[in-house]
Amino acid sequence: MRIALFDLDHTLIPFDSGAAFARHLIDLGVLDAGFEAQYLDHCRRYVEGTLDMVAMHRFTVGALGRHEADALAQWLREFRSAIAQRVPPAARELVREHQAAGHRCALVTATTRFVAEPFGEALGLADVLATEPEVDEEGRYTGEIVGHACFREHKLSHVQAWLARAGAAWDDVERSWFYSDSINDLPLLQAVSDPVVVDPDPMLREQALAKGWPVRSLRDGR
Repeated sequence: MRIALFDLDHTLIPFDSGAAFARHLIDLGVLDAGFEAQYLDHCRRYVEGTLDMVAMHRFTVGALGRHEADALAQWLREFRSAIAQRVPPAARELVREHQAAGHRCALVTATTRFVAEPFGEALGLADVLATEPEVDEEGRYTGEIVGHACFREHKLSHVQAWLARAGAAWDDVERSWFYSDSINDLPLLQAVSDPVVVDPDPMLREQALAKGWPVRSLRDGR
């Protein structure tokens, strides 16, 4: 078995998917304009490698908990139609190359599932491994996470669970690729046979140069 795994934010897309969804909701008047600045502060800590993912999830997803599930579903449909054109052609082509080679492919992202899935659809990736948001008895998001966030070392455990659902294990994988921009993804990059660094943050670029990992860009097709 050969697998190809792809990070989302600043890897397959040149922006933050959660920030894009927040901006969509701000434009609709669902979220206060001040939400964006607070969200970007969490993003800054992500880049620095100091983010508390649970706190960020409580802040971002918890803000939607007061809204009915039907309303959120409508906003997501509108968001889905808006983001397709923002996916770089080079990212779609990279995914297609692996699929054409017969590799099992998955999006592996810390982004909460309901934001990640529209991007998976736009990229042609049916398998989306993401942070699972908790839903209460009324179908509203609580802001809590089911299990572990798909983040740092837990990205590998999410991949292992994905393989297990297909009746396979990590030892069955003959060759594996993972594409990422972030130092937070170092555990999964170190676990695969073929780590590929894409438009990396400064800390990951330093690691890639030290380890001799390939560095490429999907923003200009390189």
